[in-house]
Amino acid sequence: MLGQKLHTHQNKTGAEVEALLVAGKIDYEEEYYVSISIDRSNSCPSLMVSKSGGVDIEQNADSIAREPIVYSEGITTELVSRVARRLELPPQASQKLAPILEGIYKLFVESDATLIEINPLVRTPANDFICLDSKCSFDDAAKPRQPELFAQRPKRLPNAAQLTEEQRDEQEAAASGLVYVRLEGNIGNVVNGAGLAMATNDTISHYGGQSANFLDAGGQATTKTMVKAFEIILRDERVKVVFVNIYGGM
Repeated sequence: MLGQKLHTHQNKTGAEVEALLVAGKIDYEEEYYVSISIDRSNSCPSLMVSKSGGVDIEQNADSIAREPIVYSEGITTELVSRVARRLELPPQASQKLAPILEGIYKLFVESDATLIEINPLVRTPANDFICLDSKCSFDDAAKPRQPELFAQRPKRLPNAAQLTEEQRDEQEAAASGLVYVRLEGNIGNVVNGAGLAMATNDTISHYGGQSANFLDAGGQATTKTMVKAFEIILRDERVKVVFVNIYGGM
């Protein structure tokens, strides 16, 4: 497998296999899906669970239940009980669920994560839980706080031929100190400051428009960064107009 291309549902063009993780076979009774991410509409972390774990989750996305987490309370007894009922766990397994959820939430908070996903979380014949696979995403802005975590990123960037156009734009923007995310609209944005960029996108949406991108120049607006920002945005054929919102006080 090393050196070959791995094709998945998420990456049709394939990515080169650079490392392998090997684990022993586990006997289990059931597969579950469990994750924590940010619920931006309610401004809080959200616990998402489904009793259709493993590859079945892609065909059963409607089975995912959401449980908001109150920052000041964390994983409560009531929340664990609701999750156990949604997963239809036997009583012996329900008693062992709390440490799993508490551990995931602790990792989510302490690592500045935007997503902690376990799929599948399996239940063994002894009603123990084991994480068979996981996926984690972290806030790029947390790099100064999480040096050990970010040091685990691959040192070698993917070959440009393996990247989508969107990924190439994001990579090019990051190399120039810009944060660029492609969105669904046709109004390009050049803004300096993440908060101002989010407010700009929200305002455009409020008045019936749709942004083609989120672009944060990182609080700076030098000739070099502005030229690069316009280069990236104007390559997007969907863009019909560019909205510039630069705060000059920095």
